[in-house]
Amino acid sequence: MEYRYLGRTGVKISPLALGSANFADPTPEEEAAQIIDRAIDAGINLIDSGNTYANGESERIIGRALLKNGNRDQVLLSTKVHYPVGPGPNDSGNSRLHLTRACRDCLKRLQTDHIDLFQLHRHSNDTHIEETLGALTDLVRRGMVNYVGSSTHPAWKIQEAIMYSELKGYVRLVSEQPPYNLLDRRIENETVPTCQTNGLGILPWSPMAMGILSGRYESMDFPRDSRASLRGGIYADRVTIRGIEVGKRFVVLAREKGLTPSQLAILWVKDQPGITAPLIGPRTLAQLEELLPVMDMRLDDQTRKACDELVPPGSVVANFHNSATWMKMRVI
Repeated sequence: MEYRYLGRTGVKISPLALGSANFADPTPEEEAAQIIDRAIDAGINLIDSGNTYANGESERIIGRALLKNGNRDQVLLSTKVHYPVGPGPNDSGNSRLHLTRACRDCLKRLQTDHIDLFQLHRHSNDTHIEETLGALTDLVRRGMVNYVGSSTHPAWKIQEAIMYSELKGYVRLVSEQPPYNLLDRRIENETVPTCQTNGLGILPWSPMAMGILSGRYESMDFPRDSRASLRGGIYADRVTIRGIEVGKRFVVLAREKGLTPSQLAILWVKDQPGITAPLIGPRTLAQLEELLPVMDMRLDDQTRKACDELVPPGSVVANFHNSATWMKMRVI
């Protein structure tokens, strides 16, 4: 397996990273622990979470699993903070107060003394970037955090953070974690070039388009156990008629190539320019096993061209940026 550098750091990570958004919601802890163990055995060395996933239970499951298997030093732990964790006026956002408190809470849930990659889950219009970067710098200097990154940020916010870091000596972002899949390719227009220019790694979330690319959605009548049905809201809004149509054609293409649709969806993201490692979020151990072989696969030019014909570069047929208030372009 070929490991990849995380941005311009000297840290090497596996070409797939393990996402944990399904842990405890709905994946039970026992199976989640099995997923973690198997992923590590297969060579995956980045486990990603968020402090609001299942109200913090995702982090707790990861912490307990790594304590049990003794593999904490074999993996990089990443998590994200920004969203509300309580009813108080300072229980969210990117202020020094919230980031410091949130980091301490993450460390407790993960049962570790440091977080390898501490990410801003979203940008904030209410806190100046200097306060945010200053707080992150202090967390790094205290040894609570090794590296910092962003998630679902507009390109100009990433560039702004880089500018302040280089001008004033703040800790520098090493990665961005955006939504990216064949149905929503908008990051290719500005985010990917910005990250490539500044040496940031890219860790895409939802590379399978919430299962649309695996043929999970036959129509706008959602399967009962699908994320769109169980969670509704922004998840349901990501399923579009155009997306379903592309998904059906994508399933045919994958089978013609001798791959499962899930494998091709992940492979396509993994081997796109500028991508470091897509986050895979298996709900079951069987789903993980299906995706592990992708780490040793390569996307050929003929398949890449066929995918571009389904959804042209930089375009969109399903809105996976609908949790980003800054994204004004909507899917019609």
